[in-house]
Amino acid sequence: MLNTSPSQDRLNALLQQFSVTSRLFHAGALCGIVDFDAQDVGYLHVVRRGPLRVTHRYEGDLYITEPTVLFYPQPLGHRFIADANTGADMVCASVKFGGGKTNPLATALPPIVALTLNELPSLAQSTALLFDEALEPKCGRQALVDRLFEVVIIQLIRHLMTANVVNIGVLAGLAHSQLRSAIIAMHEHPEQAWSIEVLAAKAAMSRSTFAAAFHEVVGVAPGDYLTGWRISLAQTKIKQGKSLKQIAMDVGYGSEVALSRAFSARVGMSARAYKQQE
Repeated sequence: MLNTSPSQDRLNALLQQFSVTSRLFHAGALCGIVDFDAQDVGYLHVVRRGPLRVTHRYEGDLYITEPTVLFYPQPLGHRFIADANTGADMVCASVKFGGGKTNPLATALPPIVALTLNELPSLAQSTALLFDEALEPKCGRQALVDRLFEVVIIQLIRHLMTANVVNIGVLAGLAHSQLRSAIIAMHEHPEQAWSIEVLAAKAAMSRSTFAAAFHEVVGVAPGDYLTGWRISLAQTKIKQGKSLKQIAMDVGYGSEVALSRAFSARVGMSARAYKQQE
């Protein structure tokens, strides 16, 4: 039996299989009213100086008066309203999660994450370096700043998980002292024929207790989560150009026919049709 201990990196498989990329597009003062459309990207804003009012169509307003990190994992339109003369000092990046809506990490995050640096002091060093690099025309500036934004995102995700801020979804499951062992096992070895009994043993729980707790915390049954994880991996591997036969073996379906059947049920088209449209 595979040995998966709770001490293992709970985010490693997610971040390895589903990339997060960012791209700086603004550094400095932002004055007056600026709209950010809900296109096909998320946003990460690091506000060093306000005040700043942030409005949303379907969410409540935010009033930023101290250094704050504002993260939109998924596309969500928002408006910044700053003083027309003094403005608000910030750096901004667009954010994309690999796999888009199929990325289990992105879909587990809340629509808006707003944290002051006082709430998460570990961000202070990263954001200070981010501003230093973003505001100076140094060699390699864009590449370095983009990587620093990604560091901030990982720090935010880690905080949300360890602080139990997310109440349902994969991050909540990974924060659970017992369920996380089963989830890590599925993440790291999707090719295994995981049964409820084996997963429950990983979590040191009875079969019935495990199934009920998993559904309550993660939001879906263990089997449904495993299927979703496998199909998400398959979609990523298809985009990487791997053969369907190899993908089927990698994600635990054994044959291309079995993969295509599961893929069609989840995505609405066969794996081969999905491959042809890429």
